[in-house]
Formats: sequence, structure tokens, C-alpha cells
Amino acid sequence: MASFILRRIGVMILTALCLTFIVFYLTNLYPNLEKLAKTQGNQRMSDEAVTSFLNKNGYLQPLPVKYVQWLGLLPGHVHEDDETGDVTAKCARKGEDPSEAATYCGLLQGEWGFSTVFKDDVGTIVSKRLWLTGKLMLWVMILMIPSALIIGILSGMREGSRLDRSLSTFSIASSATPEYVSGVIFITLLASSAGWKIFKGTATSAADNATFENFFLPVLTISLYGVGYIARMTRASMAEVMTAQYIRTARLKGVSFQKIVLRHALRNALIAPFTVIMLQFPFLLNGVVITETLFNYKGFGWTLVQAAGNNDIELLLACSVAAVIVVLVTQLISDIGYVFLNPRIRIA
Repeated sequence: MASFILRRIGVMILTALCLTFIVFYLTNLYPNLEKLAKTQGNQRMSDEAVTSFLNKNGYLQPLPVKYVQWLGLLPGHVHEDDETGDVTAKCARKGEDPSEAATYCGLLQGEWGFSTVFKDDVGTIVSKRLWLTGKLMLWVMILMIPSALIIGILSGMREGSRLDRSLSTFSIASSATPEYVSGVIFITLLASSAGWKIFKGTATSAADNATFENFFLPVLTISLYGVGYIARMTRASMAEVMTAQYIRTARLKGVSFQKIVLRHALRNALIAPFTVIMLQFPFLLNGVVITETLFNYKGFGWTLVQAAGNNDIELLLACSVAAVIVVLVTQLISDIGYVFLNPRIRIA
């Protein structure tokens, strides 16, 4: 197990490097850098002024050099003006003398950069927004997982029954409805003056003080899509287990149906749904982006949209690193949990 985890961590690091390099390449294309220069200066900057700005801040260096500097494995860029003699150091903090700045300043040193939109340290922004999204995702999981498992188990226990058909129809409908559709429907019916207006709070205020009125609609919107998907997988797994030979043997021995489900079928039926549940975290990141933007809940997804829309390169890179880490860690937990749930699986 230890060697397996070490190998997987090595693969995760390599995958993270490849993915972040792709994002780094796309965000450092010249049109994006030109837009950044004009945003920091003015929109009427000449081509010479744009080139001077980019050269001064190290954006015109070779891409591999910039990427390794961003990781913190190479010294930060230092530029000295030939005419004025002014020195500009990437690692210099605001108001700090460039000559006293640190030599290395990258991810490995905990330096995520400075946001050009929020005018704050990127690490502080990402950690704060991730906490807000983590709070949202916690309640999504609390609502989504039990609901999906109950629906899937009830449906799979009586395959082909009226209850199965009804629950399967609900699961298909919920998983076929994207978040931006269900969110708009919920807002129209439950939170606007055109509907019942049951939920009078705004999701923006939920960041500071989450209540049922201002927090339930975003949670419900994200949960609804995942409920249908997990319920369908649970139903398929449960229906397959209920037709297994050992289940038939237990029935012939006179074991009650309740004991068969709870003691024999349930654990084996939850192996596949467990993997699906863990893999929901990466998929839920997409739902978070849509839902947080729709409800103006200023979490990680909302921040990612703001960074992309305003060409905030440093913040966009930090968000991509956080998203990659979430995806890779959940996949590792999924693989390890699958082994514990199914003792027949052995790692070579």
C-alpha cells in the first residue's frame, strides 16, 4: 500500500506540472500580456510602451524560464533600466527596496503573486474563497449523498416496480438539468417577486452569515444534479447485487428481506457509488463556477470567473493549481477507499 501511494503521488506531481504548464502557457500568450500591460498602464499605450512594460516585469523571458521562476526553482526576474538605473525585482514586495528582496519567490516559497483585480495577495484571496466554497460543498454533500443513496437503494431493491420507475424518472430528470437551468427556475419560483419568494436572503450575504434563507438555494441547485447521477449509479449497482447467487441463497434459507439488504447487499452495492461520489468533487467544481456566479456567492468559482474575465494572470494560475490539487487528491482517496471497501482488490 505504501509503495502504491508513493507511486500515485509521483504521478500526481507529474500530472500537476503538466496541467499547470498548459494553463501557464495559455495565460502567457502575448495578447493576454498586452491586455495586462494596458490594464496596468492605460488603454492608449503604444506598442513600444507595452514592450517596455513587459520587458521590465519579465514577461518577455522564454516561457520555460518564466514557468520555473513561477514555481520558485529559479531566481526571480530582476531588471535594471539602462537610462535611469532604476532596478525592478519581481520578488520585491510593495514598498520594499529591490536590493533587499528575496532571491526566490514562487509556489514553493508560498508566494502566489499579487492580484491585479482585487489588489491583494493571491494566496490570501484563494484561501479565503476556498474556505467559502468548502462551506458550500460541505452542505451540498450532506444533502446530496444521503438523498442519492436512499433513492438509488430503494430503486434498486425493487427493480422494475412502480417505485423504481418513478425514482428513476426523477433521477434522469435531475441529472439532465444543468445548474444554470435549475438555478434560474428556483430563483424565479422561490426567490423573486414573480414567485412565492420563500427565500428572501441573498447568497452574497451567506459568505458572512449563512442562514437557511440565503444559503439553501445554491446548495439545492448544486445538489440536484449530483443526486440524479449518483442515484442512477447506486440503482444499477444495487440491482446487480440483488440478482447475485449469494443473495438468492440467503432468500432460500429464509433470511428476511431487510437483513439481506442491510447485511449482504448494501456494502457490495456501495463500492461503485463510492468511487462516483469521490469523483463528484471535480465535477462539482464546474457546478460551483456556474452556481456561485448565478447567485453571486463570492467563493472559489466566482473568483475564478472574475480572474478569467479581468485577465488576472496570477490569480487565474493560483485557481488552476487549487483545482488541480482537488481533482488529484480526490482521485487518490477514491482509489484507496475502493481497496478498503472491496477486500478482494489487491494492489500488486
